[in-house]
Formats: sequence, C-alpha cells, structure tokens
Amino acid sequence: MHCVVSSLGAAFTDAVQWPGDVTAVSKATQRDREAYSALVGTALREYLLARGVRRLFVAGLATDFCVRATAADAIALGLDVVVLRDAVAAVDVQPGDGDRALAEIRQRGGLVVESGALVP
Repeated sequence: MHCVVSSLGAAFTDAVQWPGDVTAVSKATQRDREAYSALVGTALREYLLARGVRRLFVAGLATDFCVRATAADAIALGLDVVVLRDAVAAVDVQPGDGDRALAEIRQRGGLVVESGALVP
C-alpha cells in the first residue's frame, strides 16, 4: 500500500534521522478520503502562518499529485514556494505528467531548483 494511514507504506524508514527541531505533519489520515495537499485537512497552514513563514520548500511524492497540490495551495496562501527538483518523483500516469506539474508550479510563480543550488 502506498501512503495509506497506519500502513507500512506510510511509515518513515528508520534510516531517516530527524533533527530535534523537526515537526512532522501527517496528511491523508482518513482511509476513505483522498488528500493531496499538505495544507488541506492538516494543521500545517496554521503552523506556518503562526510562525510567520514566508518560504516553503517542497519535496516528496508524487510530483504530479501531492507536490503539485501542496505547491499550488502554498502559492495561493502567499508563500514563496521552492520545489526541490531532485527530491521529487512523479507517478506519470501519462508520460510527462511530472514535467507538466513542474511547469504549472512555475506558471503559478513557484521556483523549481536542484537542492545543490541552495546556499547553506
């Protein structure tokens, strides 16, 4: 199963070593409800706004579904969105869906960059 709440597919691997100040926000926590954007049905929107966050870096699966939806909602919220190209992957139900999603994010005003281009 892929990312179904309480399934192995939704669990973080033990290889991930989180810094102490990381806050994980889970989405798609209801088995009977699709959830693509990390800003819908979660506390992430309020968390970001309460802290005055102005820029959101987006990585994950899948470019053509969850990444696209999260980026679009974050841009609509007024955040500067940066999608890390080498940290996303597409399902590509139709060949090129992932590339089209990245183009849509750019058209909405988001940036798409390689993580190596970020300055520490």
